This record gives sequence, C-alpha cells and structure tokens, in this order.
Amino acid sequence: MNVQPPLISPRQMNLLRVVLSMAWADESLEQKEVETMVNRFSQLFATSPAKQSYLQQQLQEYFVQNVPLEEAAAKLTTDAEKEVALRLSYEVINASARTPDEALVNPAEQEAYQKLVSLLALPEATVSRAEQEATAALSQGGNNIIDMLAFQLRDHLAK
Repeated sequence: MNVQPPLISPRQMNLLRVVLSMAWADESLEQKEVETMVNRFSQLFATSPAKQSYLQQQLQEYFVQNVPLEEAAAKLTTDAEKEVALRLSYEVINASARTPDEALVNPAEQEAYQKLVSLLALPEATVSRAEQEATAALSQGGNNIIDMLAFQLRDHLAK
C-alpha cells in the first residue's frame, strides 16, 4: 500500500487547529464553513486535483479531532508562531457576528480569545501589534476571511 506523506506539516496543521478553536468558540461553525475552509486550504497548499482531494480528506479528519485549545497552543514553539496564531485568531472572532443584533465579538469568543492570550504568554506590546495588524487586515477586505487566513498561513508557514 502506497501511503502519501502529509501535504501540510504537523506545525501547519497545529496552527490551523488553534485558529479553528477560535472559530468554534461560539459553537456556530457550520459544516458548510468547515467544507469551505477545507476546500480553500487544499487549493492553497496542493497543486493537483489528486493532491487537493487527499489534503481535503486529511483536513476533514484533523478538524473533527477534539483537540483542546490548551493542547494546540502548547505546541506553538516560537514567538513568531504564537503571534501569527494570535493574529489569525483575532481576525476569526472579529470577522462577523452570528446575527445582526449581536456584538461583533460575543462573550464566548472573547473568553476563548483571552484564554489564548494567557496561554501564549506573549508580551503586551506583541498582543497589541497582532490585534492592530488583524484589524487593519480586516478593514482592507475582510469579506472572505477564509481566503485571507489561508494566504497568511501560507506566507508565514512557508518560511
């Protein structure tokens, strides 16, 4: 049996998992959103339709695992990874409200984000910078948060 190696490294998958934890914080992530995210990431990280299909399967399997935020965050080893995770997480929770009457960041998302900030133990200046960069990215066309996240992850994780 010929088993293909993963198309995304464990480091990339873990960073995706931290960000996905933020998306799940308010328990409103729909299956369609997961499918869209899986499709976008597979298109970004895989070049051929066969590799994209394989990666989609990998991502689906990874996203359904119940990995606690604490466990995923603990696997971020560098300050650069932590900062990217924080920025992307901030973008995810600030991307949209569940309903027009709800605050942009609801209490469950705010609680999860503050937990992430605590777990990452980054300097206050780094947290502020990450939040400012996330806000700027959202204001410059945050209509498609999944594409935005995918490109930022690719750029950071390609280093």
